[in-house]
Amino acid sequence: MSNKADKALLPAGMSDVLAPDAAFEASVLDRLLADFSGHGYDRVAPPLIEFEKSLLTGIGAGQAGQTFRLMDPISQKMMGVRADMTPQIARIASTRMINAPRPLRLSYAGQVLRVRGSQLRPERQFTQAGAELIGADGAAADTEVIVMAANALRNIGVKDLSCDLGLPTLVPDFCRGGPAGEGGNADLQARLRQALDRKDAAAVAGLSDELGEYTAGPLAAMLAAAGPAVDTLKVLGGLGLKSDALAGLELLNDVVDRVRSALPDLTMTIDPVENRGFEYHTGVTFTFFAKGVRGELGNGGRYLANGGFGSDREAATGFTLFMDTVLRAVPAPVPASRVFLPAKTAVQAAADLRSEGWITVAGLEDGSDSETEAARLGCSHRLDAGKVRAIKKENKE
Repeated sequence: MSNKADKALLPAGMSDVLAPDAAFEASVLDRLLADFSGHGYDRVAPPLIEFEKSLLTGIGAGQAGQTFRLMDPISQKMMGVRADMTPQIARIASTRMINAPRPLRLSYAGQVLRVRGSQLRPERQFTQAGAELIGADGAAADTEVIVMAANALRNIGVKDLSCDLGLPTLVPDFCRGGPAGEGGNADLQARLRQALDRKDAAAVAGLSDELGEYTAGPLAAMLAAAGPAVDTLKVLGGLGLKSDALAGLELLNDVVDRVRSALPDLTMTIDPVENRGFEYHTGVTFTFFAKGVRGELGNGGRYLANGGFGSDREAATGFTLFMDTVLRAVPAPVPASRVFLPAKTAVQAAADLRSEGWITVAGLEDGSDSETEAARLGCSHRLDAGKVRAIKKENKE
């Protein structure tokens, strides 16, 4: 490998974002944040690095294995590079903005860094954008963030959008009081969770002797019920759920009805047993996909926010969009027209062209062939005697 190639080598999961992709991402990000702002979500900007003690407490504890750590040479304390921005927003809400009126609406955008990529997202550094609604509970709050996120994605050009809903509390609530419930057989709980995560119906059936038929049967039905929201809700409604499990189902029904009323053409599915990635969530969760686009565009849901500070935890719901995936779902921009300006073009003339939407590329030397130079620099037009003229086809080639 040459010395030049060696210097250009980047770590796995890292990449340079070149023109025009960098400008495209920035423009899409600006449109998303403007959309969030229009709904009353004020933007905040937490730091890239925080003390480990604050970054990895509360809902941030689940990111410990994905967090790069380093020693702060000033304080001699361990710091972490954020792997997710949601815990930082929870910290801000529970400390700097503890006295702000509730519900608190905050939005954010920034880079995150993770120790490992995943099969669907091999990138380890990427941009997140999102919003959090803190201090509000119930179906109305859940619906607000789902509808806002869906509309924001549609407004930037995402087509064939779908939303997959979940309820991570359903299985624990259903199993409560039984051998696979809280305080029961830890090994059985782990095996059941693994079977459900793998969508392994045979493995769930194999646990029936330990779970009991009145538990194993409904769990198998939940696993098989994943699909269109209306159909899944009918199946769940016929399982005879009680107590907290029934309350969760009623909430899920309410959210689906409200979202369908606001966005009747949004494709909605439900996976009743999905838990992966939603370990700290306490209510309805959701994930956005676009047809033909690899990976999820974003996800979110309900959780309890305190950022690890104090004993009082607030009801919150929000979402995070992953910009690397979002950009794959958005139509590529039409390249802006670039006009070449011969050396010594008047400053005001150049400013007038930019005000009209042109990108101006200034020549730096007198005497050069403006037609040839314009083509070499990737311009579609040139300024000639005060007039903008298209470059001849043979020069473009």
